[in-house]
Amino acid sequence: MRDVRPYLFAMLLVLVLASGISLTLQAQPPGYTVVKNLSAFQERFQKESAKVETIESSFKQNKILLALTEEISATGRFWFKRTDRVKIEYKKPFTYTMVLNGDKMLVRDGQKEGQINVRSNKLFQQVNRIMIDCVQGTILQSKDFDSRVFENEKMFLLELTPKAKALREFFQTIILTVDKKDYSANAIEMNEPSGDKTTISFLNKKINGAIDDAVFAL
Repeated sequence: MRDVRPYLFAMLLVLVLASGISLTLQAQPPGYTVVKNLSAFQERFQKESAKVETIESSFKQNKILLALTEEISATGRFWFKRTDRVKIEYKKPFTYTMVLNGDKMLVRDGQKEGQINVRSNKLFQQVNRIMIDCVQGTILQSKDFDSRVFENEKMFLLELTPKAKALREFFQTIILTVDKKDYSANAIEMNEPSGDKTTISFLNKKINGAIDDAVFAL
């Protein structure tokens, strides 16, 4: 069976950067307190997510492989255009590109290239539905995750715990830090059931700048 993790990561980046997300934590994280007025957060969250039309950013990714006690780093560029166009381009230490445009996804790995129909895979359909909830600002009402929200002076800290069996096979938890200034994501941490962990930090974010549709050509 094809490993769908890279494609899910691509779609989840749309979820994260198009809006914030709420979370469930087993224990309160150090330095954070529970958001007391959740309804006010939800209202602001929906309002801010509606403002985001495009995002362009560089990113740094660190992956920790528990079995090998090894950390692998990579860097690249990210583009998003409402509502369902995203491009992720890894540049160092390898080249790898993923483009999501509507129901189609292009994957380019070196000289190899292939397309995936998102609608042909039930798991992709589920993630796509979550993505739509995010860009519409209704993710806090989603039944796909357990959720609570924490905050400190500068950040919201959010963790998603998937309920659906298909998502639980790939992600144990998804932890986010969201900037209070503009409700955009600073980092996403994806924890897998195996113990492996992938953290993506977003740098030099440009929100609502002009992005040509050609960027997302398949």
